[in-house]
Amino acid sequence: MNQWPDAETTLPDDGTEGALVGRVWRPGLGPSVVAVRYDGVYDVTAAFATVRDLCETSDPAAQVRATLGERFAGLDELLANTPVDTRDPERPWLLTPVDLQAVKAAGVTFVVSMLERVIEERVRGDASEAAVTRERIRELIGDDVASLRPGSDEAAELKRILVAQGVWSQYLEVGIGPDAEIFTKAPVLATVGTATDAGIHPASRWNNPEPEVVLAVSSRGEAVGAMLGNDVNLRDIEGRSALLLPLAKDNNASAAVGPFLRLFEPGFGIDDVRRAVVTLTVEGADGYRLDAVSSMSAISRDPLELVAQLTGPHHQYPDGAVLYLGTMFAPVEDRDAPGQGFTHHDGDLVSIATPRLGTLVNRIRPSDTCDPWTFGLADLMRSLAARGAL
Repeated sequence: MNQWPDAETTLPDDGTEGALVGRVWRPGLGPSVVAVRYDGVYDVTAAFATVRDLCETSDPAAQVRATLGERFAGLDELLANTPVDTRDPERPWLLTPVDLQAVKAAGVTFVVSMLERVIEERVRGDASEAAVTRERIRELIGDDVASLRPGSDEAAELKRILVAQGVWSQYLEVGIGPDAEIFTKAPVLATVGTATDAGIHPASRWNNPEPEVVLAVSSRGEAVGAMLGNDVNLRDIEGRSALLLPLAKDNNASAAVGPFLRLFEPGFGIDDVRRAVVTLTVEGADGYRLDAVSSMSAISRDPLELVAQLTGPHHQYPDGAVLYLGTMFAPVEDRDAPGQGFTHHDGDLVSIATPRLGTLVNRIRPSDTCDPWTFGLADLMRSLAARGAL
Protein backbone atom coordinates (compact mmCIF):
# COMPACT_ATOMS: atom_id res chain seq x y z
CA MET A 1 0.00 0.00 0.00
CA ASN A 2 1.35 3.41 -0.96
CA GLN A 3 2.28 5.96 1.65
CA TRP A 4 1.38 9.62 1.72
CA PRO A 5 2.47 11.57 -1.38
CA ASP A 6 5.64 13.54 -1.98
CA ALA A 7 6.24 16.42 -4.39
CA GLU A 8 7.05 14.15 -7.34
CA THR A 9 3.83 12.17 -7.05
CA THR A 10 1.70 15.24 -6.26
CA LEU A 11 2.66 17.71 -8.99
CA PRO A 12 1.30 17.70 -12.56
CA ASP A 13 3.31 15.97 -15.25
CA ASP A 14 4.92 19.29 -16.19
CA GLY A 15 5.93 19.95 -12.59
CA THR A 16 5.65 23.59 -11.60
CA GLU A 17 5.34 24.95 -15.14
CA GLY A 18 1.71 25.86 -14.49
CA ALA A 19 0.43 28.69 -12.30
CA LEU A 20 -0.16 26.55 -9.20
CA VAL A 21 -1.88 28.09 -6.18
CA GLY A 22 -2.56 26.61 -2.78
CA ARG A 23 -3.01 27.42 0.87
CA VAL A 24 -0.77 26.60 3.82
CA TRP A 25 -1.23 26.85 7.56
CA ARG A 26 1.71 28.84 8.93
CA PRO A 27 2.01 28.65 12.72
CA GLY A 28 1.75 32.11 14.23
CA LEU A 29 0.20 33.50 11.04
CA GLY A 30 -2.67 31.22 10.03
CA PRO A 31 -3.95 30.33 6.54
CA SER A 32 -1.70 31.71 3.82
CA VAL A 33 -2.14 31.89 0.04
CA VAL A 34 0.86 30.35 -1.70
CA ALA A 35 2.35 29.93 -5.15
CA VAL A 36 4.09 26.60 -5.84
CA ARG A 37 7.25 27.19 -7.90
CA TYR A 38 10.26 25.20 -9.07
CA ASP A 39 12.43 26.32 -6.15
CA GLY A 40 9.87 26.18 -3.35
CA VAL A 41 6.58 27.48 -1.98
CA TYR A 42 6.05 31.23 -1.77
CA ASP A 43 3.64 33.10 0.51
CA VAL A 44 1.74 35.68 -1.56
CA THR A 45 -0.84 36.62 1.09
CA ALA A 46 0.43 40.21 1.21
CA ALA A 47 -0.84 40.62 -2.37
CA PHE A 48 -3.86 38.29 -2.20
CA ALA A 49 -5.41 37.86 1.23
CA THR A 50 -7.47 34.93 -0.02
CA VAL A 51 -7.56 32.64 -3.05
CA ARG A 52 -10.93 34.24 -3.72
CA ASP A 53 -9.22 37.64 -4.07
CA LEU A 54 -6.71 36.22 -6.54
CA CYS A 55 -9.47 34.59 -8.62
CA GLU A 56 -11.32 37.92 -8.79
CA THR A 57 -8.45 39.67 -10.61
CA SER A 58 -8.70 40.14 -14.37
CA ASP A 59 -5.91 37.61 -15.08
CA PRO A 60 -5.20 35.46 -12.01
CA ALA A 61 -2.38 33.43 -13.57
CA ALA A 62 -0.51 36.53 -14.72
CA GLN A 63 -1.07 38.21 -11.38
CA VAL A 64 0.37 35.37 -9.31
CA ARG A 65 3.32 34.97 -11.69
CA ALA A 66 4.11 38.67 -11.30
CA THR A 67 4.05 38.48 -7.48
CA LEU A 68 7.34 37.45 -5.88
CA GLY A 69 6.21 36.69 -2.34
CA GLU A 70 8.23 35.10 0.45
CA ARG A 71 9.80 31.68 0.02
CA PHE A 72 9.29 29.89 3.33
CA ALA A 73 9.29 26.14 2.61
CA GLY A 74 9.84 23.36 0.12
CA LEU A 75 6.89 21.36 -1.15
CA ASP A 76 8.25 18.04 0.12
CA GLU A 77 8.53 19.32 3.69
CA LEU A 78 4.98 20.70 3.59
CA LEU A 79 3.59 17.41 2.28
CA ALA A 80 5.53 15.46 4.88
CA ASN A 81 4.01 17.56 7.67
CA THR A 82 0.42 17.48 6.39
CA PRO A 83 -0.88 14.03 7.51
CA VAL A 84 -2.57 14.57 10.84
CA ASP A 85 -1.09 11.47 12.53
CA THR A 86 2.48 12.74 12.23
CA ARG A 87 2.00 16.51 11.98
CA ASP A 88 4.24 18.85 13.95
CA PRO A 89 1.96 21.80 14.83
CA GLU A 90 5.00 24.06 15.10
CA ARG A 91 5.75 23.67 11.39
CA PRO A 92 3.62 24.62 8.33
CA TRP A 93 1.36 22.19 6.47
CA LEU A 94 -0.84 22.17 3.37
CA LEU A 95 -4.52 23.13 3.44
CA THR A 96 -7.26 22.93 0.84
CA PRO A 97 -6.52 25.35 -2.05
CA VAL A 98 -9.89 27.18 -1.80
CA ASP A 99 -11.31 29.45 0.88
CA LEU A 100 -14.24 31.88 0.50
CA GLN A 101 -15.77 30.29 -2.61
CA ALA A 102 -19.13 28.52 -2.40
CA VAL A 103 -18.61 24.77 -2.80
CA LYS A 104 -21.02 23.37 -5.38
CA ALA A 105 -21.31 20.09 -7.27
CA ALA A 106 -23.03 18.98 -10.45
CA GLY A 107 -24.54 15.51 -10.25
CA VAL A 108 -25.61 12.98 -12.85
CA THR A 109 -23.47 14.52 -15.60
CA PHE A 110 -22.32 11.17 -17.05
CA VAL A 111 -24.67 8.47 -18.35
CA VAL A 112 -22.93 5.64 -16.48
CA SER A 113 -23.25 7.37 -13.12
CA MET A 114 -26.82 8.44 -14.00
CA LEU A 115 -27.82 4.80 -14.35
CA GLU A 116 -26.23 4.00 -11.00
CA ARG A 117 -28.32 6.73 -9.38
CA VAL A 118 -31.45 5.21 -10.91
CA ILE A 119 -30.41 1.87 -9.44
CA GLU A 120 -29.84 3.38 -5.98
CA GLU A 121 -33.30 4.87 -6.12
CA ARG A 122 -34.93 1.63 -7.23
CA VAL A 123 -33.30 -0.52 -4.53
CA ARG A 124 -33.84 2.13 -1.82
CA GLY A 125 -30.18 1.98 -0.83
CA ASP A 126 -30.05 -1.83 -0.49
CA ALA A 127 -26.78 -2.92 -2.12
CA SER A 128 -27.84 -6.59 -2.28
CA GLU A 129 -30.47 -5.77 -4.92
CA ALA A 130 -28.21 -3.66 -7.13
CA ALA A 131 -26.94 -6.25 -9.63
CA VAL A 132 -30.37 -7.55 -10.65
CA THR A 133 -31.83 -4.05 -10.84
CA ARG A 134 -28.88 -2.82 -12.92
CA GLU A 135 -29.54 -5.43 -15.59
CA ARG A 136 -33.27 -4.69 -15.70
CA ILE A 137 -32.70 -0.93 -16.02
CA ARG A 138 -30.26 -1.47 -18.88
CA GLU A 139 -32.79 -3.71 -20.67
CA LEU A 140 -35.43 -0.99 -20.37
CA ILE A 141 -33.28 2.02 -21.24
CA GLY A 142 -30.63 0.54 -23.51
CA ASP A 143 -27.22 2.00 -24.28
CA ASP A 144 -28.32 4.63 -26.80
CA VAL A 145 -29.02 7.05 -23.97
CA ALA A 146 -25.27 7.78 -23.88
CA SER A 147 -25.53 9.69 -27.14
CA LEU A 148 -28.47 11.87 -26.07
CA ARG A 149 -27.95 15.58 -25.59
CA PRO A 150 -29.69 16.69 -22.36
CA GLY A 151 -32.70 18.87 -23.08
CA SER A 152 -32.93 17.84 -26.74
CA ASP A 153 -36.12 16.78 -28.54
CA GLU A 154 -34.78 13.22 -28.61
CA ALA A 155 -34.29 13.27 -24.85
CA ALA A 156 -37.83 14.56 -24.38
CA GLU A 157 -39.17 11.73 -26.52
CA LEU A 158 -37.27 9.14 -24.47
CA LYS A 159 -38.75 10.69 -21.33
CA ARG A 160 -42.25 10.34 -22.79
CA ILE A 161 -41.66 6.66 -23.56
CA LEU A 162 -40.21 5.90 -20.13
CA VAL A 163 -43.02 7.67 -18.32
CA ALA A 164 -45.48 5.54 -20.28
CA GLN A 165 -43.56 2.43 -19.17
CA GLY A 166 -43.52 3.55 -15.55
CA VAL A 167 -39.73 3.70 -15.25
CA TRP A 168 -39.09 7.45 -15.20
CA SER A 169 -36.75 8.64 -12.43
CA GLN A 170 -35.75 11.96 -10.90
CA TYR A 171 -32.17 11.04 -11.84
CA LEU A 172 -33.12 10.59 -15.49
CA GLU A 173 -34.78 14.00 -15.27
CA VAL A 174 -31.52 15.76 -14.40
CA GLY A 175 -29.41 13.39 -16.51
CA ILE A 176 -31.14 13.99 -19.85
CA GLY A 177 -33.58 16.82 -19.06
CA PRO A 178 -32.90 20.53 -19.67
CA ASP A 179 -31.85 21.37 -16.10
CA ALA A 180 -28.69 20.07 -14.45
CA GLU A 181 -28.52 18.96 -10.83
CA ILE A 182 -26.32 21.48 -9.02
CA PHE A 183 -26.20 21.25 -5.23
CA THR A 184 -24.18 22.60 -2.32
CA LYS A 185 -21.47 20.10 -1.47
CA ALA A 186 -20.01 21.78 1.63
CA PRO A 187 -20.02 25.07 3.53
CA VAL A 188 -17.45 27.74 2.81
CA LEU A 189 -14.05 26.78 4.33
CA ALA A 190 -15.15 23.18 4.97
CA THR A 191 -13.18 21.43 2.20
CA VAL A 192 -10.04 19.40 2.88
CA GLY A 193 -6.90 19.13 0.78
CA THR A 194 -4.43 16.43 -0.18
CA ALA A 195 -2.45 14.18 2.20
CA THR A 196 -5.20 14.23 4.80
CA ASP A 197 -8.35 12.33 5.79
CA ALA A 198 -11.66 12.39 3.93
CA GLY A 199 -14.82 11.52 5.83
CA ILE A 200 -17.58 8.93 5.41
CA HIS A 201 -20.61 9.27 7.69
CA PRO A 202 -20.39 6.40 10.21
CA ALA A 203 -24.00 5.39 9.50
CA SER A 204 -23.20 4.52 5.87
CA ARG A 205 -22.60 0.92 4.77
CA TRP A 206 -22.59 1.46 0.98
CA ASN A 207 -20.45 4.30 -0.32
CA ASN A 208 -17.76 5.23 -2.82
CA PRO A 209 -15.31 7.89 -3.99
CA GLU A 210 -16.22 10.15 -6.91
CA PRO A 211 -13.12 11.26 -8.87
CA GLU A 212 -13.86 14.60 -10.52
CA VAL A 213 -12.42 17.73 -12.05
CA VAL A 214 -13.40 20.86 -10.11
CA LEU A 215 -13.59 24.31 -11.69
CA ALA A 216 -12.86 27.57 -9.90
CA VAL A 217 -15.41 30.17 -11.02
CA SER A 218 -15.14 33.91 -10.40
CA SER A 219 -18.02 36.18 -9.37
CA ARG A 220 -18.20 37.17 -13.05
CA GLY A 221 -19.15 33.61 -13.94
CA GLU A 222 -15.79 32.92 -15.59
CA ALA A 223 -13.95 29.64 -15.11
CA VAL A 224 -10.45 30.71 -14.01
CA GLY A 225 -8.79 27.42 -13.10
CA ALA A 226 -9.20 23.76 -12.25
CA MET A 227 -8.21 21.16 -9.68
CA LEU A 228 -9.18 17.61 -8.71
CA GLY A 229 -11.90 16.60 -6.28
CA ASN A 230 -13.42 13.67 -4.44
CA ASP A 231 -17.18 14.17 -4.10
CA VAL A 232 -17.51 11.44 -1.46
CA ASN A 233 -20.85 9.66 -1.99
CA LEU A 234 -23.05 7.63 0.38
CA ARG A 235 -25.10 5.38 -1.89
CA ASP A 236 -27.27 3.80 0.78
CA ILE A 237 -28.35 7.12 2.31
CA GLU A 238 -29.09 8.92 -0.96
CA GLY A 239 -30.74 5.76 -2.29
CA ARG A 240 -33.26 5.77 0.55
CA SER A 241 -34.44 9.20 -0.54
CA ALA A 242 -33.06 11.98 -2.73
CA LEU A 243 -34.22 14.34 0.02
CA LEU A 244 -31.38 12.90 2.12
CA LEU A 245 -28.82 14.37 -0.31
CA PRO A 246 -27.50 16.82 2.33
CA LEU A 247 -26.84 13.91 4.71
CA ALA A 248 -25.30 11.85 1.91
CA LYS A 249 -23.03 14.61 0.63
CA ASP A 250 -22.24 17.18 3.34
CA ASN A 251 -20.37 15.66 6.26
CA ASN A 252 -17.17 16.50 8.08
CA ALA A 253 -14.19 16.21 5.67
CA SER A 254 -16.40 14.83 2.87
CA ALA A 255 -15.36 17.41 0.23
CA ALA A 256 -11.74 16.94 -0.86
CA VAL A 257 -10.10 19.21 -3.46
CA GLY A 258 -6.56 19.76 -4.67
CA PRO A 259 -3.73 19.20 -4.65
CA PHE A 260 -3.47 22.75 -6.05
CA LEU A 261 -5.59 25.11 -8.10
CA ARG A 262 -4.06 25.39 -11.58
CA LEU A 263 -5.04 28.74 -13.06
CA PHE A 264 -6.02 29.10 -16.71
CA GLU A 265 -3.51 30.77 -19.03
CA PRO A 266 -2.04 30.18 -22.49
CA GLY A 267 -1.01 26.53 -22.53
CA PHE A 268 -3.66 25.38 -20.06
CA GLY A 269 -7.37 26.11 -20.29
CA ILE A 270 -10.89 24.78 -20.46
CA ASP A 271 -10.08 22.53 -23.42
CA ASP A 272 -7.60 20.71 -21.19
CA VAL A 273 -10.46 20.09 -18.76
CA ARG A 274 -12.65 18.79 -21.60
CA ARG A 275 -9.89 16.35 -22.62
CA ALA A 276 -8.90 15.26 -19.12
CA VAL A 277 -8.75 11.58 -18.25
CA VAL A 278 -9.09 11.17 -14.49
CA THR A 279 -7.75 8.00 -12.89
CA LEU A 280 -8.83 6.56 -9.55
CA THR A 281 -6.90 4.16 -7.35
CA VAL A 282 -8.23 2.77 -4.07
CA GLU A 283 -5.79 0.83 -1.88
CA GLY A 284 -7.05 -0.92 1.22
CA ALA A 285 -5.06 -1.74 4.32
CA ASP A 286 -6.08 -5.37 3.63
CA GLY A 287 -4.30 -5.41 0.25
CA TYR A 288 -7.41 -4.62 -1.80
CA ARG A 289 -6.86 -2.47 -4.90
CA LEU A 290 -9.27 -0.85 -7.33
CA ASP A 291 -8.28 1.03 -10.49
CA ALA A 292 -10.75 3.00 -12.59
CA VAL A 293 -10.84 5.75 -15.22
CA SER A 294 -13.25 8.65 -15.81
CA SER A 295 -12.94 10.46 -19.16
CA MET A 296 -14.24 14.02 -19.30
CA SER A 297 -14.89 13.58 -23.03
CA ALA A 298 -17.89 11.41 -22.07
CA ILE A 299 -19.60 14.15 -20.04
CA SER A 300 -23.22 14.82 -21.06
CA ARG A 301 -23.09 18.58 -20.50
CA ASP A 302 -20.13 20.78 -21.40
CA PRO A 303 -18.31 22.17 -18.33
CA LEU A 304 -19.13 25.75 -19.34
CA GLU A 305 -22.80 24.82 -19.73
CA LEU A 306 -22.72 23.66 -16.12
CA VAL A 307 -21.08 26.94 -15.09
CA ALA A 308 -23.84 28.83 -16.90
CA GLN A 309 -26.47 26.87 -14.99
CA LEU A 310 -24.63 27.56 -11.72
CA THR A 311 -24.39 31.33 -11.94
CA GLY A 312 -25.84 34.25 -13.89
CA PRO A 313 -28.73 36.70 -13.54
CA HIS A 314 -30.64 34.00 -11.63
CA HIS A 315 -27.92 33.46 -8.97
CA GLN A 316 -24.85 35.44 -7.98
CA TYR A 317 -21.74 34.36 -6.06
CA PRO A 318 -19.87 37.51 -4.98
CA ASP A 319 -16.99 35.40 -3.66
CA GLY A 320 -17.04 33.02 -6.60
CA ALA A 321 -17.58 29.28 -6.43
CA VAL A 322 -15.90 25.97 -7.05
CA LEU A 323 -17.88 23.42 -9.04
CA TYR A 324 -17.38 19.65 -9.07
CA LEU A 325 -18.18 18.52 -12.62
CA GLY A 326 -19.28 14.94 -11.91
CA THR A 327 -17.83 11.52 -12.68
CA MET A 328 -18.43 8.53 -14.91
CA PHE A 329 -17.00 6.18 -12.25
CA ALA A 330 -19.55 3.44 -11.60
CA PRO A 331 -18.75 1.48 -8.42
CA VAL A 332 -20.06 -1.89 -9.62
CA GLU A 333 -17.04 -4.11 -8.91
CA ASP A 334 -17.76 -6.35 -5.91
CA ARG A 335 -15.48 -5.86 -2.93
CA ASP A 336 -17.19 -7.84 -0.18
CA ALA A 337 -20.37 -9.83 -0.87
CA PRO A 338 -21.22 -10.83 -4.47
CA GLY A 339 -23.63 -8.45 -6.17
CA GLN A 340 -23.13 -5.60 -3.70
CA GLY A 341 -20.53 -3.63 -5.64
CA PHE A 342 -17.86 -1.47 -4.05
CA THR A 343 -17.90 0.15 -0.64
CA HIS A 344 -15.13 1.78 1.39
CA HIS A 345 -13.29 0.24 4.31
CA ASP A 346 -11.82 2.38 7.06
CA GLY A 347 -8.29 3.40 6.09
CA ASP A 348 -8.64 3.15 2.30
CA LEU A 349 -6.14 5.37 0.50
CA VAL A 350 -7.79 7.09 -2.48
CA SER A 351 -5.66 8.64 -5.22
CA ILE A 352 -7.29 10.76 -7.93
CA ALA A 353 -5.02 11.94 -10.75
CA THR A 354 -4.81 13.52 -14.17
CA PRO A 355 -1.56 14.65 -15.86
CA ARG A 356 -2.23 18.40 -16.03
CA LEU A 357 -3.53 18.71 -12.44
CA GLY A 358 -1.44 16.24 -10.44
CA THR A 359 -2.67 13.82 -7.79
CA LEU A 360 -5.07 14.26 -4.88
CA VAL A 361 -4.62 11.69 -2.11
CA ASN A 362 -6.90 11.13 0.89
CA ARG A 363 -7.30 8.46 3.52
CA ILE A 364 -10.91 7.43 4.17
CA ARG A 365 -12.05 7.58 7.79
CA PRO A 366 -15.41 7.88 9.56
CA SER A 367 -16.31 11.56 9.47
CA ASP A 368 -16.61 11.75 13.25
CA THR A 369 -12.97 10.65 13.63
CA CYS A 370 -11.57 13.11 11.06
CA ASP A 371 -10.18 16.42 12.26
CA PRO A 372 -13.22 18.52 13.23
CA TRP A 373 -13.88 21.67 11.21
CA THR A 374 -13.36 24.48 13.73
CA PHE A 375 -11.75 27.35 11.77
CA GLY A 376 -14.55 29.46 10.32
CA LEU A 377 -15.02 32.77 8.54
CA ALA A 378 -14.68 34.89 11.67
CA ASP A 379 -11.40 33.12 12.50
CA LEU A 380 -10.08 33.74 9.00
CA MET A 381 -10.95 37.44 9.13
CA ARG A 382 -9.29 37.84 12.53
CA SER A 383 -6.20 36.00 11.32
CA LEU A 384 -5.84 38.16 8.20
CA ALA A 385 -6.50 41.35 10.15
CA ALA A 386 -3.87 40.46 12.74
CA ARG A 387 -1.19 40.11 10.06
CA GLY A 388 -2.27 43.27 8.26
CA ALA A 389 -3.46 41.47 5.15
CA LEU A 390 -6.88 43.13 5.01
